[in-house]
Amino acid sequence: MVENVVIIGSGPAGLSAALYTAREGFNPIVIAGTDEGGQLLLTTTVENYPAFPDGITGPQLIDNMRMQAERQGARFAHEYVKDVDLTSKPIKVVTDKATYLSKSLIIASGASSKWIGLESESKFIGRGVSSCATCDGPLFKNKDVIVVGGGDTAMEDSLFLTGFAKSVTLIHRRNEFKASRIMQDRLRSNPKIRIILDTTIDEILGDARVTSVRIKGVKTGKTEEIKTDGVFIAIGHKPNTEFLNGKLKLDDGGYIITRNIVETDIDGVYVGGDVADKEYRQAVTAAGTGTMCALKVRHYLQSH
Repeated sequence: MVENVVIIGSGPAGLSAALYTAREGFNPIVIAGTDEGGQLLLTTTVENYPAFPDGITGPQLIDNMRMQAERQGARFAHEYVKDVDLTSKPIKVVTDKATYLSKSLIIASGASSKWIGLESESKFIGRGVSSCATCDGPLFKNKDVIVVGGGDTAMEDSLFLTGFAKSVTLIHRRNEFKASRIMQDRLRSNPKIRIILDTTIDEILGDARVTSVRIKGVKTGKTEEIKTDGVFIAIGHKPNTEFLNGKLKLDDGGYIITRNIVETDIDGVYVGGDVADKEYRQAVTAAGTGTMCALKVRHYLQSH
């Protein structure tokens, strides 16, 4: 059986693509992946997605989008992609359980946040620990927060959070930043930001929510406890492109390079969401590009 369209990924981009292609009668199949729902599953209250004036939890938003796509006829496979053959027609998608042949392909596999790796870090995700300042920053109005990282993302997150938080403490494990000079200058000139270098997070502490962290000097080994209401991990993201095995052009960060927002160099193969977007990384922008992919697929299938 040759599918009309296979969609890789079940975050906002993949689910929006599924909804649109299902409504067109293309009977899409979504390879949901191991982290079904993507980054939104790590978010508590989403206050900036349109049509939810009182906010909505990330998992509930994903559930709603999935149910809507299923109601229109989208199918879901609880599998993860191991390999693709983009040179063949039909396109071949190999998962851990099956092989799919398809006339077209939408890649919406997203990006995964890089984490410190502490057990207490994963324990408090959504309860004071976040990897998305622009998503969760407004939830920390007049609170004390910590940002971990030393690149431009950490600088941007720290500066963004000063618009909400009472204070921001930036912790970096090295004695100098790798961020651009202009971002460092902006950071150092902001009176709400405190900088601690040569230091790591040793433990994140709390009960129902984060209440403090224990930090440790890299050179001295000295530990200290700092009270905080939130910890934002800003050490980067890793796009989920391993299964491509070099079959699409990637930039230095591993993100898929596109043209005209969602097109690739291969006819019938389109890309949406965070697997190509390293700038915005919002649920609503991911959903938008997923929709664009679906409309491109409609045109492609109707013309081939």
